[in-house]
Amino acid sequence: MVGILAGGLGTRLAEETIIRPKPMVEIGGRPILWHIMKIYATHGHRDFAVALGYKGEMIKDYFLHYRERSSSLTIDLRRGAVTMDDDQSEDWRVILLDTGVQTETGGRVRRLLARARGEPILMTYGDGVADIDINALIRFHREQGRLATVTAVRPPSRFGEIRLAGDRVSFFDEKPQIGEGWINGGFFVLEPGVAEYIRHDGLVFEKEPMERLARDGQLAAYRHEGFWQCMDTMRDVRLLEELWSTGKAPWKVWK
Repeated sequence: MVGILAGGLGTRLAEETIIRPKPMVEIGGRPILWHIMKIYATHGHRDFAVALGYKGEMIKDYFLHYRERSSSLTIDLRRGAVTMDDDQSEDWRVILLDTGVQTETGGRVRRLLARARGEPILMTYGDGVADIDINALIRFHREQGRLATVTAVRPPSRFGEIRLAGDRVSFFDEKPQIGEGWINGGFFVLEPGVAEYIRHDGLVFEKEPMERLARDGQLAAYRHEGFWQCMDTMRDVRLLEELWSTGKAPWKVWK
């Protein structure tokens, strides 16, 4: 099962999130949540559980009417009959899990683990895309034999890199994927035992639970050197939209 955290307020993207949850902000006419799910589905993982919170009803509505939105329709107004002429819906199973508006990420993760009923889960955030090989991540996790694996990424610098030779610029790169250090890029693999590190719903998963997992030697890091981009600001939205519209979206690993 793939668990996706989709319940946060998205306050840094208030221009969009005042009217919709962040995972429903569109890139190329599709919610970024859809893009994330397509990444997993392309690697053969099509069972999803989406942890809802803020404006979760909009995500429910999207999936309730997904087939109609994705297909051409013939509507017989006299009989009230609707025929889908070219059903383009995905072969996904999607659990829409109400986890509460005030629940922290730890609580949402705990609910997802409970829903998996003793099985490990894949888990990520509803606002980040990457050209990651999901099955290579799973193989790495199994080789490590730890309770949790997080994907470590190095995001593009927010500023261009300039190297100088005296007064001359010897190298220039507008958006280098460089040395701001490894950060949490999402795309986790979590064993059932991770739930024992989350004592209550008020815990931020990225703080006490992950810190304790690290201290106990139970947190592995899968280094992803390829493309990764989160969607925190309107600048990020514009970047992702530009990549998609110009046919240069590295996370588009599907045909």
